[in-house]
Amino acid sequence: MSKINRKGEALIQEVTGTEVPYGCLAVWFLGQESVIVKGGGVTVYIDPFVSEFEERTYPAPIAPEHINNADLCLITHEHIDHLDPATLSVLVRNNPSVQMVAPAWCRQQLLDIGVKDTALQNADTGIWTSPCEGVRLRAVPAAHEQLEQDGQGFHRYVGYVLELNGVTLYHAGDTIIYDGLLEKVREHNADLAMLPINGRDYFRTSREIVGNMDYREAAEFAHEAGFETVIPLHYDLFAGNAENPGYFADYMYRHFPEQKFHIMARSERFVYVSPRAFQNSNV
Repeated sequence: MSKINRKGEALIQEVTGTEVPYGCLAVWFLGQESVIVKGGGVTVYIDPFVSEFEERTYPAPIAPEHINNADLCLITHEHIDHLDPATLSVLVRNNPSVQMVAPAWCRQQLLDIGVKDTALQNADTGIWTSPCEGVRLRAVPAAHEQLEQDGQGFHRYVGYVLELNGVTLYHAGDTIIYDGLLEKVREHNADLAMLPINGRDYFRTSREIVGNMDYREAAEFAHEAGFETVIPLHYDLFAGNAENPGYFADYMYRHFPEQKFHIMARSERFVYVSPRAFQNSNV
């Protein structure tokens, strides 16, 4: 068995064995915007992209076949580093009870790779849902780089507000900051936010690489939105579309020294602890 396989198995065992108290979330970083989030006995995969892919700058910390503990899978949009058929086809086969939420734009592609219609929910930005026990979820429109909707009003790109184990998490997906995004997010009083920082420019656009907010915008957005803690994402996996997360850290330190943030190492387990962790969970 290869070294990466042993490491992948160990990481999944760590996820399965991790239980955090009320008011806390455990987060594992798999690269790009792919994360595992666990709290209250619920394990959530967001944009899992862990298959072999020629353009990756480093191998995924786990392989698709390692994933055997998924309760909920959230997809933000159809680009391969967010909706990866090679990962998801294995995930749904090995996790037959997993529930999945994704934009309606992705629905047919997900059905074609084996997701059951009864287990697939459209990411409706207008309502709160509970796709599995212990989870409240609301999709937030994302603009990658534009807001796009289908004929039924479903957004092509979304982020998610996830309420789990007494913590409110905002995963932005791929997005720039558009008029109204700050207000949409601010009203949810998110404790922990995950934001892309790779930016955009003329030359990447000319190569049909769709952009996101950059590290300055992400830092300013985090401060204005009032997130307790922020984690930068989407900067490390493709050489032609990368950013130095140190720039994000430096900008935060210079401009918002009281803003909490964390830059995650590859496959790191980060335990977020909210003030509610020290309160009675029934209060």
